Amino acid sequence: MSTDLVPSRAPSQAIPVAKMRPVYQLGEVEKRLGKLPQRDHESLRSTYERMLEKGPDRFQVKPSGLPAMAHLYEELPNFHNVLDDVRRQLALCEDSLDALEITPILLLGPPGVGKTHFAREIANLLGTGMGFVSMSSLTAGWVLSGASSQWKGARAGKVFETLVDGQYANPVMVVDEIDKASSEHAYDPLGALYSLLEHDTAHHFIDEFAEVAIDASQVIWVATANDERSIPEPILNRMNVFEVSSPDFDAARTIALRLYQSIRSAHHWGERFEPEPHEAVLAGMARLAPREMRRAWLCAFGNAKLAGRDHLDVADLPGNNAPKRNTIGFVH
Repeated sequence: MSTDLVPSRAPSQAIPVAKMRPVYQLGEVEKRLGKLPQRDHESLRSTYERMLEKGPDRFQVKPSGLPAMAHLYEELPNFHNVLDDVRRQLALCEDSLDALEITPILLLGPPGVGKTHFAREIANLLGTGMGFVSMSSLTAGWVLSGASSQWKGARAGKVFETLVDGQYANPVMVVDEIDKASSEHAYDPLGALYSLLEHDTAHHFIDEFAEVAIDASQVIWVATANDERSIPEPILNRMNVFEVSSPDFDAARTIALRLYQSIRSAHHWGERFEPEPHEAVLAGMARLAPREMRRAWLCAFGNAKLAGRDHLDVADLPGNNAPKRNTIGFVH
């Protein structure tokens, strides 16, 4: 029988409620382990033993009520359509016995608009843990699905590892820059998604390394991309696709101000600076992409500290009165 549990409270949200859900069958793991030769497949043996030690049950978490999302609407003004969709789906299960289900999300937009940051914030909001795969730095085509234990250096895939080693049956799985997935690998790096993004087939997802069925049906998928043209149509059809534009000036100013306040309050040295930057500084910061703002604020804080000031000037921002970069090599 499932037991209701209450994990620790996350900031700005209702207390999450959890039930225990098995993500694999112990009997199947024991059967696989029993068939292994005594002196071979040490990595696979270690995987099965870890699964037996941890047990199959994981938290299946959902908020007990509709979580507070006003802060996300303020921090992410160019993501309102996505937040509206997540909020609708959260509302459907808030006062029911149903599990939390969110249709896979694809965020399309130019670099630097905050797509990856949004994915992390959704994971924080739901409080279900997170797995992260960057397709732009992918070194193996089987990173999601695992590779056969017959191959040298093979290991389990990211979905398997996140469910087996994590605490949750419904983690947020972020596939960053999905459009950068290369088809040059022996394995299609996106091949596993055809079954993983379908609720019914994800119930019995088989990692090619462990060859044990895993229940990945509760995983919450968030993918990011700059260009949808290189993403296979069957994957696009399985996701809610949202086009995210760069924030306008007012939205960028809001993002910059909240980031300034967040950095200032997170550091002891922040007490030395004014609660809000001057308007000219904010205007200068609003011209940057959201991705660049944190580095720019830290640079500006450092420049102001070196100048002995308790406030930031426009000259403190990167690119203003900055020293020229040293050149390495021959000077002609």
